[in-house]
Amino acid sequence: MKPETLLALSIFAFATSVTPGPNNMMLLASGVNFGIRRTIPHMLGIAAGFTAMLLVVGLGLGAVVTAVPAVLIVLKVASAAYMLWLAWRLATSGSFGAGAGPARPMRFIEAAGFQWINPKAWAMALTATSVYTQPDAFFLSVVIVALVFGAINLPSVGIWAAFGVGLRGFLAVPARLRAFNVAMAVLLALSVVPFVL
Repeated sequence: MKPETLLALSIFAFATSVTPGPNNMMLLASGVNFGIRRTIPHMLGIAAGFTAMLLVVGLGLGAVVTAVPAVLIVLKVASAAYMLWLAWRLATSGSFGAGAGPARPMRFIEAAGFQWINPKAWAMALTATSVYTQPDAFFLSVVIVALVFGAINLPSVGIWAAFGVGLRGFLAVPARLRAFNVAMAVLLALSVVPFVL
């Protein structure tokens, strides 16, 4: 891969990883509710799950998803349903790490699996593998795309968890925490809209 292509890929990986989306909204909320140490498996799961997704999408699944409309419809319905359920759980959570909602942060395997129904992850994977892979060295370029994203994604999503930790003092007041969790739930639910439409 040419240096200028690698630079463009790195910028794309950073921009798409650090901007708001379902993963980052959940990490922000997890940082607030559970702290950074308990959120690390969630962050690692996102990075590992998305890296694996890039490999699988790049090596053929992406072509299937774009060629068979029924697969895309099922993906949209499953994504919307699960993300709305997560938004409801977040909106009904109580004090730090307690309440009717999530009593624990997302586990590594759950975060890795979530990438497969995350609309932003699909958009990122399909774009990255179609734009940055090279026909003359296809397998190698898919691996490079996945590795670049893996290296850039983890610190990028970690920013959101750290920001959440920084908000813990301000959100120690139960009413503020409740308002924050509801706001994050609404944003998570709204993140479904562009993908479904």
